Amino acid sequence: MITVHHLENSRSLRVLWLLEELGLPYEIIHYKRDPVTMLAPESLREIHPLGKAPILQDDDRVVAESGAILEYLLDRYGQGRFRPEPGAPGREAYQYWLHYAEGSLMPLLVMKLVFSRVPQSPMPFFIRPVARKISQGLNQGFLDPRLNDHLGFVERHLGEHVWFAGDEFSAADIQMSFPLQAALARAPGNMPNIRAFIERLENRPAYRKAEERGGSLKPLG
Repeated sequence: MITVHHLENSRSLRVLWLLEELGLPYEIIHYKRDPVTMLAPESLREIHPLGKAPILQDDDRVVAESGAILEYLLDRYGQGRFRPEPGAPGREAYQYWLHYAEGSLMPLLVMKLVFSRVPQSPMPFFIRPVARKISQGLNQGFLDPRLNDHLGFVERHLGEHVWFAGDEFSAADIQMSFPLQAALARAPGNMPNIRAFIERLENRPAYRKAEERGGSLKPLG
């Protein structure tokens, strides 16, 4: 039996979504974030040493990292669905975007979130102006230019392709969903192709079913 250890408002919605696309039965164990730190509860460490969601249990197997979980599910249950076959058109693009989501785009968005919280963090009042200045400098001088480069790159790609791996919906689209949803919340701008892509995803019946079972995503920060 497949069990998903699911943290509210997190990457693990993508795992529920692929399970729905595949039509697989599964159980969910729900976890709440700490209301102050927004971190996952320590109880997740009983399942995996790092205590981070998502975590998938499939009989005696324990799989962590959302991209690895998607690949595991496709290897074991996909039957050729939701990714191009090796050597087929779109396979290289599929692999690129599957890894790009967490390897390149998401770290910038996490840094954006962290530095946006610095001025509101508890600290002596005389330090706050310095912290605000440092945060603004890092955002304006480092993060924002790089995010603009990356989001412009994605925007152009989606202006030429309906899906990330070509003409067919794939797990790469599922993997890219979370950082792009975060980008629309944290780095708003003129991104019509990204916005249209997210609308296509969120209108899929399997996505809606995953939200019904796991809860809707809400922007952090």
